[in-house]
Amino acid sequence: MDWIYGIHAVQTMLKSAPQRVREVHVQRGREDERLQKIHKLAEQHGVTLQWATVKNLDAKVEGRHQGVIALCESGQTFDEHYLLQVAEQQGSNALFLVLDGVTDPHNLGACLRSADGAGVHAVIVPKDNSVGLTPVVQKVACGAAESVPLVMVTNLTRTLEKLQQQGAWVVGAAGEAEQLIYDLDLKGALVLVMGAEGKGIRQLTRKQCDYLVKLPMAGEVSSLNVSVATGVCLFEVVRQRRG
Repeated sequence: MDWIYGIHAVQTMLKSAPQRVREVHVQRGREDERLQKIHKLAEQHGVTLQWATVKNLDAKVEGRHQGVIALCESGQTFDEHYLLQVAEQQGSNALFLVLDGVTDPHNLGACLRSADGAGVHAVIVPKDNSVGLTPVVQKVACGAAESVPLVMVTNLTRTLEKLQQQGAWVVGAAGEAEQLIYDLDLKGALVLVMGAEGKGIRQLTRKQCDYLVKLPMAGEVSSLNVSVATGVCLFEVVRQRRG
């Protein structure tokens, strides 16, 4: 069980996966419209709702809870078998995001949110180097943790190879790449690989990529935060596919 917190995160959970919610705790005395919506959703799905003091809420979670928290079954993750099924079903429309070594929960949550907006079919992370679906990830993702499957794989290189065998191109973002992402054809089945800040994509993962691309940087800063860079790259994919 995990405590998730924040108005948007709790409301989304009650809408998309009410069967996972065991109880909702709301700050006593709060009668604003957004919390009233949570009251109604909890009642609609038969979820126990309890009033609590700010002190009690603060003691259960670390973060800005906005007066509401929910005790939920832990988020579901998926495996390589599920991923390959999705790749086969989506065919040339398949779009996957790989986060190689991204361990900060705020970055993972923000990347999930961008992935949801861009229509990504699954986000892929290595089992041994990821934070998983923590309460912080779910809070930052603002509901995207429930809509975008998170696939955890044992061997990332092998998984990329299998996706390539099914017709996907693997494109990695790397600061030292010579080609700009805007100059590469990103239509068709695609796997976009993003690395952690500082370290970037791991060497084995880099070797598995069909192409390496970069974003143009005009200022003194050499790179963007991984969640920002992910959003920019994903929506370039969206732009090309719409065009």
